[in-house]
Amino acid sequence: MATNPLHSTFPAVIAQFAGEDLVIGGGVAIFHIASERVVVCSAVDRFGWTYYFLPKGRRDAGEESGRGAEREGYEESGYRNRLLPLPTKHRQPQAHPRLSAPPLTAEPVWMQLLPIPYSSLQYVLYWYIAETLPPDLELELASKPGEAYKPPPPYPQDLKLRDRVKMEPEGYEPVHHEDTGVDAEEKTYKSYLVGIEEAVERLGGNGVMADVVRRGWKGIKERFAAEEFVEPENAS
Repeated sequence: MATNPLHSTFPAVIAQFAGEDLVIGGGVAIFHIASERVVVCSAVDRFGWTYYFLPKGRRDAGEESGRGAEREGYEESGYRNRLLPLPTKHRQPQAHPRLSAPPLTAEPVWMQLLPIPYSSLQYVLYWYIAETLPPDLELELASKPGEAYKPPPPYPQDLKLRDRVKMEPEGYEPVHHEDTGVDAEEKTYKSYLVGIEEAVERLGGNGVMADVVRRGWKGIKERFAAEEFVEPENAS
């Protein structure tokens, strides 16, 4: 699935914001790899229209934006998740370039600069790719209603995607947790695990969120292919 050619990056800008005028957040596309589906949320606007979106929100003070994206993904959709390292393109230095071939990172696939309505505040939003959790981690992180959010451990560096898929029994459905929203608005959100094409369509087809899904699925397929390609060499 190719990246949408209708959506492009804006020219680079110079801007500056004092800390009290800056809001930083993260959003996430959560994939269930085995069934080739992704989580999409919905809500109803004040006119009664249903709209669809990927979960996102502000990070907490002292929280890294990727971790914040995982937490917001859980709170808004009800699906626990963790960032998924993929061979997606980025401009960050690779500290250990020989640890994987091609290098795998969980860097953002998009960043948006958004004004916060009726204010002078600037919202900086990073978009990440994540996966639903395997059954053993769901059990490990199980909590009672009202307990503090438990962040998952990072995706293991040496875990191949095909071995990750084998950690689930055939036909496994990722656990959907109820009542994870932290405010009145979030508690009205609904979420769905839908196919890739359906998710892109529900998200409008041409915007950043649709492209996050496209890039995420493309990266997943590229990682599968790369792991299969290097397997014979590693076996010898």
